[in-house]
Amino acid sequence: MTTEALILDVDGTLADTEEVHRQAFNQAFERLHLGWQWTAATYRRLLAVTGGKERIAAFIDESSLPPAQRRALMARVPEIHALKTDVYTSIVRDGGLPLRPGVERLLDEAHEAGLRLAIASTTTAANIDALLQAAWGARGLELFDVIACGDQVRHKKPAPDIYQLALDTLGLPPERCIAFEDSANGLRSARAAGLWTVVTPTFWTEGGDFTAAGLLLPHLGDPQQPIPGEPGGRLRQAAWLGVDELQRLACARDADSVHALVH
Repeated sequence: MTTEALILDVDGTLADTEEVHRQAFNQAFERLHLGWQWTAATYRRLLAVTGGKERIAAFIDESSLPPAQRRALMARVPEIHALKTDVYTSIVRDGGLPLRPGVERLLDEAHEAGLRLAIASTTTAANIDALLQAAWGARGLELFDVIACGDQVRHKKPAPDIYQLALDTLGLPPERCIAFEDSANGLRSARAAGLWTVVTPTFWTEGGDFTAAGLLLPHLGDPQQPIPGEPGGRLRQAAWLGVDELQRLACARDADSVHALVH
């Protein structure tokens, strides 16, 4: 079946955003005099919880504070997260966050090949807008036919809601789309929506269970930054993932599905 659209996660997939998110959380905590400081190890552990507000709530919930104090802090979660978002978008808009290797190249190739592009992310619309504007300028929003973000669904990843929203808005079945993720929760979400998924982990997500991934690569690759061991490992055509290679892999996926049904 022909692939018609690529659906991409944002944080960790388009750009390695998590260190900037961590810095933004800590700046918000400092400005609000909360006395919290998330180390890289703490933040990596908290990434098992999807969503910024949910992450703050989980941190409060696991504290040894008295119940009344925990309830008071829980009531401040929207305030804390709103300030964190302001800090994050300011950093990103100042150009402090490059795209991951191969992202811009592959999306340009896909767009030129007539594929539709969509975003399925549990981050906020403000965060998505800041990254797209910083990376692509005014054409950033025009590049994507659909932008589905976390506040538009009831259940965040690993639930499939955000991908189902993107598919519904595109008007396409999952068999005609390919998802791109960086985390185990993201992969579970995409697979639960029926999507064949390319996974490119980062420092923050490596070591997760990616056995359900259709393709696992360290990054998408570029001529200037080729993928080690390619071509000859998972890729045949080059040391970077291109649209033609994606179409070949999609055809192989469809052939495997037919084989499984027959047998």
